[in-house]
Parts: sequence; structure tokens; C-alpha cells
Amino acid sequence: MNDPTPSTDDLVPVLVRLGLVPDGTAPRLEPLTGGVSSDIWKVTAGGRVFCVKRALAKLKVAQDWRAPVGRNANEAAWIETARRIVPGSAPRILAHDPEAGLFAMEFLDAERHPLWKAELRDGRVDPEDAARVGSALARIHAATAGDAEVARRFATDAIFHAIRLEPYLLATARAHPDLAPVLEGLVARTAATRLALVHGDVSPKNILLGPDGPVFLDAECAWYGDPVFDVAFCLNHLLLKCLWNPAATPQLLAAFDRLAGAWLDGVAWEPRATAEARAASLLPGLFLARVDGKSPVEYLTAEADRDRVRRTARRLLTHPVPRLAAVREIWRTELAESRTQA
Repeated sequence: MNDPTPSTDDLVPVLVRLGLVPDGTAPRLEPLTGGVSSDIWKVTAGGRVFCVKRALAKLKVAQDWRAPVGRNANEAAWIETARRIVPGSAPRILAHDPEAGLFAMEFLDAERHPLWKAELRDGRVDPEDAARVGSALARIHAATAGDAEVARRFATDAIFHAIRLEPYLLATARAHPDLAPVLEGLVARTAATRLALVHGDVSPKNILLGPDGPVFLDAECAWYGDPVFDVAFCLNHLLLKCLWNPAATPQLLAAFDRLAGAWLDGVAWEPRATAEARAASLLPGLFLARVDGKSPVEYLTAEADRDRVRRTARRLLTHPVPRLAAVREIWRTELAESRTQA
């Protein structure tokens, strides 16, 4: 594991060189928590407040998980691309130093931009928030679909494999050898599908609910590939959080439907049914990965809950369904039966 208090010895000179901190000023640097792949600070200096993000070579998880730090530049490029398509959909970049592997961005206060994960945890589940997330994602996907220039800029297959396909799906295949052919097939299909710009980490922990719509953070996995990865990745979290906050299950499942529907309404680069079938078959692989891959969700601590995920994922991986609503319904039934038995 990495030191939880990252060193800032080499950070201040870079911020001075970028013109973000006046020379001779001692800025206040406050480490921010929540991610495993980067160090992030809230910086106060010279009457301004902003954030700095620096990618790590070794991620802060129990297993050995490494990734190229050049992904920091890809994240900055994703932010700038997304903001051109959906204004306000990502924080504004203030400065970027590719050699130092860091960029500075505007600081968005929690009062006006609450974290979606915290809202879900506390039972404030508004399906309309989910619909806005799905709609914004679809707009970014649609606007970049078939764009040769974007495809060249985000030809980041190796990074996406290192940060997403290997630690999620391939690591899970090693934990479940009998499912390896299915999971490895999902990896091969995803890697070979290049249709639009993918964020790669669309999770409630990386989404702020801004006054003008969702604000996406942590696009380190940015890749020109299969856009269904983004929607499946996010829908997965709404299913898992039914175990984190059981009382909010009806609202979470309604949010699942709204996000899926809003995204599907924006699919213009291929037949809607084709995209949905690919998302529905990928989702259970990601579902299983969050208990048996390299980055299990921290809130599933009961083995009975993890077994519910495994049972549902195995069913869907061995007998895939073509509709996202069918995935949701199978999970709803599993939850209802397990709670009845309890």
C-alpha cells in the first residue's frame, strides 16, 4: 500500500513554475481522499483555492496493481473534450504539466456540488440525477463516435487494459476459472470495439451533482473504445448499493432504469438494441469484479452479501440476457428472496 500521506516536497516548485502559487508563498496543501490511483490535494495560496491531481505508478490497493502515469495527460484531454461537448460536465483545467504527471483544476465546493456517492449512501436517491448522468454520457459518446482525431488522441489501449480490463475482468477470471472463457471473451470483445470516447470510471464516487448537471471526475482511464463500458460500469454501482443501503432499494432500481433509459435514448452510433445487449452482457462481469477482482467495493463486508453478488453474476454470465431491465429484475428478485429468507 502507498503512504496515506503523500509527499509534497516536489509539488510546490511545479505549482510556482505553472504560475499557480506566487514565488515565496507557502501554500496550504490538504490531501483529499477517495481515490486509489492518484494523489489529490486541495491547494490554498495567494487568495485562490484549487485542486492538484498527480497520477501514481502503483495504485493504493492490497494487490499489486500498476499503471503508466502518462494517463494523467489523457484525463486532462478527456476533461477538455467533454467540456466542449457538454459545458460544465467536468472541472475546468487551470494548468497541466505532463512531465510532472499532474494537472490543476478548479475546486468545486461540496455544498453546491455534492458527491453522488454520499447522496446515495445517505438515502437521498433521486432517479432524475441518474437520468442526467445517462444523458450527459450519451451526448459525449455520440459527439465523439466515429471521430478519427479523437480516436488517435485516445489510442490508449495499453492503459485501459492495465487499469480496467486486467484488474477487473481478468483478475476475476483467475478467481473463477470456470467462468474464465466468458470473462476473457468479454475482455476480447471490449478491447476490439472502438466506437467512441470512453471515460472508464463512471462511478458515483466520481460524479458531483452540480446545479447545472453532473460533473464527471477521474477520467484516468480515458480511451477510444466501447461506450457501453461507461454505462455498464455506472449501472453496476446502482445495483451494488442496494446492499449498502437496503432501504433505498426501490429508488436505486428506479435510478438504474432512468440512467439506462436516458443513455439508450442517446445512442445514435449503432442500433440501440445492439448497444444494450453488449452492456447487459458486460455488466455481470463488472458486478462480479467488485467482489472478486483487484478493486472490491469497500462497503460489502458481509460474506452473505458477496455471495448474493456472485450468485447473480454467475447466472447472468452463463445465461446472458439482452436487456438491461432483465438484469435489474434478476437482481431485484435475488434481493427479495434473500430478504424473505432472512
